[in-house]
Amino acid sequence: MTQTIAPRVRTLVLLLLAAACALLAAAGPASAHAALTGSDPQQGAVVDKAPAQVSLTFSESVSMDDDSLRVLDPKGKRVDEGRPTGTGGTTYTVKLHAGLPDGTYTVTYQVVSADSHPVAGAYTFSVGAPSETSVSVYTTEAGGGVVGWLYGLGRYVSYAGFTVLVGGAAFVLACWPRGSGVRPVQRLVVSGWLALTAATLLLLLLRGSYTSSGKFGDVFDLSLLGEVLQTKSGAALVSRLLLLAAAALFIAVLFGAYDKREDEEKRDLSFGLAIGGTVVAAGLAATWAMSEHASVGLQAGIAMPVDVVHLLAVAAWLGGLTALLVALYRATAETPVPALAVRRFSRVAFGSVVALVATGTYQSWRQLGSWTAFTDTRYGQLLLVKIGLVAVLVGIAYLSRRWTARLAETGPAMVRQREETAEVAGAAEKTGAAEEASTPEKTAVGKASGKVTGTAKASAATAGSGDSRRAAQLSRQRAAMDAARQKRQRDADPQRFGLRRSVLAEAGVAVVLLAVTTVLTQTEPGRTEEEAKAANPSSSAAASASSGAVTLDMPFDTGGQNGKGVVRVELDPARVGANDLHLYVERPDGTAVDIPEVKVAFTQKAKDIGPLPVVPDHITTGHWSASGVQIPMAGDWEVAVTVRTSDIDQVTVSKNAQIG
Repeated sequence: MTQTIAPRVRTLVLLLLAAACALLAAAGPASAHAALTGSDPQQGAVVDKAPAQVSLTFSESVSMDDDSLRVLDPKGKRVDEGRPTGTGGTTYTVKLHAGLPDGTYTVTYQVVSADSHPVAGAYTFSVGAPSETSVSVYTTEAGGGVVGWLYGLGRYVSYAGFTVLVGGAAFVLACWPRGSGVRPVQRLVVSGWLALTAATLLLLLLRGSYTSSGKFGDVFDLSLLGEVLQTKSGAALVSRLLLLAAAALFIAVLFGAYDKREDEEKRDLSFGLAIGGTVVAAGLAATWAMSEHASVGLQAGIAMPVDVVHLLAVAAWLGGLTALLVALYRATAETPVPALAVRRFSRVAFGSVVALVATGTYQSWRQLGSWTAFTDTRYGQLLLVKIGLVAVLVGIAYLSRRWTARLAETGPAMVRQREETAEVAGAAEKTGAAEEASTPEKTAVGKASGKVTGTAKASAATAGSGDSRRAAQLSRQRAAMDAARQKRQRDADPQRFGLRRSVLAEAGVAVVLLAVTTVLTQTEPGRTEEEAKAANPSSSAAASASSGAVTLDMPFDTGGQNGKGVVRVELDPARVGANDLHLYVERPDGTAVDIPEVKVAFTQKAKDIGPLPVVPDHITTGHWSASGVQIPMAGDWEVAVTVRTSDIDQVTVSKNAQIG
């Protein structure tokens, strides 16, 4: 049975890891956790005279350097004086050069929010009238590329390492003290420590490039590393490394002095280890709580300790679950996981779930603020996925509790059966070993009686060499038989076998749950997103990329001969900034046709912008095109097409389209 289980286990683990990697890859760059809530001039504004400065207002305080806020003219040349300054709370200003000419200007910003995530964006405004610009407002992306992907992977590994380290140690202390001497459990906890330490070092190196250029070559820039160490996030990462040094000492005591103590002595040491371990674990959790979502926004003083409790509950549940899974699959027959340890962990898991529900409810209210944010924001949608996974996990845990109850009922009988089986197997092995030992002696006597005296010593030497090889072979066979017997005994208990399967399913869901949680921590909270939309709806609409090209079909009739047809306008990607325009003219039967003249104009009546004329170039029969068509702001635009079919026959048709 074990031969069929192992491939299934490996396949399931690979599939779950692939799902986790897919979630991390799809996460993309970190979303803005500090949203732009206002600007002066506003997004898409057309002002009569060039402003002396540009001001941006964010939903929370941000960190800026000399190049964080830039203003570019239509040719892409900087027209700001650099060194942006804070003018009160969350508003930041940069001065502009005097005497700027008319045209469309692009404002770009790249800052770091108070919860440690990079924030980038851009918008345009015009002086006098909109004009063409060579600047693309979508070229700036914070936290993207290879560095952003590696940073996200590092965050996932750090969460996983923390969970395994804290949860595994808690499982040994609270549920199975004898597990401190089980080698697979020791390796699991040490692996958690190594993963968290390596991931923390990686995040510290990537942090400078992640929040600035995004270039992999800047990862080892010592000047950037020095700047990171002076930030809140850098201090949190360094504090985590110091706490990991204390955790290493804790692990050495747990698997060293504690493991060598007798049961009575272990009880005396357990209390001190529990206190010290809890302090170190809470400190590690605080390095996340004091530098990310919980540290800013509403009720930060309450949110940070709640976040610490949430992280500890996750580690106790999922990390302990991982330790139980390893123990169930890797523990030997001499050190099986007792039913008492499984029952203890069941109680710990139940308490952790209660703590998760309480702290998760508070965090959801704090980060969303409304029921509609569950469906209207990406954060809310991810949170619904997380809640669904937790519900699945709790359902599987209920099945595990049932297997635990059955294991407790049948445990004593199975222990006696294993002892009897071990005694019988041991007696059989001793008998076989005695018979094998007597055989070489008889053979040696027979050989000695049939040989001459001159060759007796050589024959004895040859027989002695063969005996040693035979003894080594018998030793290996006995070891293989012992391992096979242990596996048979381990799998003979149907209750323990069912428990292993349910715990494996729990661990699989936990892998995906941890990936969703990592993506969630990189996503803009729903409350912030909705506040930004309410404060500046036009800017919010402009900041989101269009889902695709806009296509408008408009029938026309100029009244003259061959004056009827259909004009089709395609605008791609139909968003603020530069767009490609394609225009097609067809007869009523669908055949392409050339006409003397066609013109396009864009007008936004709500903002009194336009008409902005566009004269496309003729490409081929019935096809005209224009590139770099500038749309200065998002909104409902009227697209008017003037069609001339003869010297005197022309008509203008129009349709409205949402652009941006």
